[in-house]
Amino acid sequence: MHLSLVPRLRVVALVLGFISALATSLHAEDWPQWLGAQRDGVWRETGIVETLPTNGFTYRWRTPIGGGYSGPAVANGRVYLMDRQLATGTTTPANAFARGTIPGAERVLCLNEADGKIVWQHSYDCAYTVSYASGPRVTPAVHDGKVYTLGSEGNLLCLDAAKGTVLWSRDFKKEFGLKTPTWGFAGHPLVDGKKLICLAGGEGSVAVAYDKDTGKELWRALTAKEPGYAPPMIYEFAGKRQLILWHPESVNALDPETGKVFWTHPHTPSVRFGMTIPSPRKIGDLLFLTSFYNGSLMLRVDSDKPTVVWQSQKVSEKDTDGLHSVMATPLIQDGHIYSPCSYGQFRCLKLETGERLWETFAPTSGKSERWGHAFVIKHGEKGNRSFLFSEKGDLIIAKLTPEKYEELSRARLIEPDNRDPGRHVVWSHPAFANKSIYARNDKEIVCVSLAVEK
Repeated sequence: MHLSLVPRLRVVALVLGFISALATSLHAEDWPQWLGAQRDGVWRETGIVETLPTNGFTYRWRTPIGGGYSGPAVANGRVYLMDRQLATGTTTPANAFARGTIPGAERVLCLNEADGKIVWQHSYDCAYTVSYASGPRVTPAVHDGKVYTLGSEGNLLCLDAAKGTVLWSRDFKKEFGLKTPTWGFAGHPLVDGKKLICLAGGEGSVAVAYDKDTGKELWRALTAKEPGYAPPMIYEFAGKRQLILWHPESVNALDPETGKVFWTHPHTPSVRFGMTIPSPRKIGDLLFLTSFYNGSLMLRVDSDKPTVVWQSQKVSEKDTDGLHSVMATPLIQDGHIYSPCSYGQFRCLKLETGERLWETFAPTSGKSERWGHAFVIKHGEKGNRSFLFSEKGDLIIAKLTPEKYEELSRARLIEPDNRDPGRHVVWSHPAFANKSIYARNDKEIVCVSLAVEK
């Protein structure tokens, strides 16, 4: 090579590198799993509207689907979710707590992100034995050309993300000799390196890791009478990566690579229903957990053994202290916790003490309702602007501060059509990607752009 070309080639390389970096920064952010790309409930895209339309949304698309609580995942120009198809002549019980055998099928759906048209679907027979039998609970996880789904009755699938071909599958009930938990298998799978980490259940198999490409079991760990419903989360504490697994008898930290238990802290949220549901949250060296009956637990994990910073003293669904959230993953920012409590009281607590500063029913059910609910997503890593999706199907933009709940804008996004709790609700977590929101009920999935119009 002629020496005079070398500086020019270096300049070209720098320019191409800059263009590549710019293209990456401008690329729309995906929502490929539970709580988004970083599994932390933060929507990092910019150029998002400050207010919502008062005369209703203009939908990018609307696609009919079946029932379910499974939130959508968005990745690489596709939208993935699960639904339930009842057998002909079959209905779900009027009493949502009833458990029988309800024939039907579960489906994995892949939609085109641009227009909502179904690209492929995979259906399999699946008789339901769960309470609240509307449909699947788990948000798919999309990674490296594969989509991982977990059905209500314990069917774990790995499918080709482009074609829908089943690459491998496991059946938790057959494999581990399990009975279906009261509200089904609901722990959102976690992709970590070459592993797929799942919440299963049983003797020595509450947590199970598989090779994400082959389905080969890599390790299993922990024993509990019930697995609970809280998703596995990986955080760094005391200088090492720790897999946090919270089941109805204890919160545990495991080595993600081997399943070896680092530590265990006994904690029983609900012996009767096993209601470990909200995702454990990390703030510095603190780990926060909340449940419907036993309330809050704040641990400090700065050594090989966690210590209790504070915890709720009341075991009650009405006479509560701290935060008794049934299923919402709390938002934690600037030393405060924001989340719905047991009867829809959206509350602000001091992080260090659990002291309550204020509460409102505005973003949940509008009044006191058992399990009154809203999902809360932080917009941007800095600031205090959040998007809330209420059980009434409303999308809300609000500022959450220690002083007050300040609602900036609200609009109806989708109709609440699920009757399981005895009132009309929508209890499926939306996805935020491509400057849009994707939300579903038991009849349709909708997409609305939230981008600032240019």
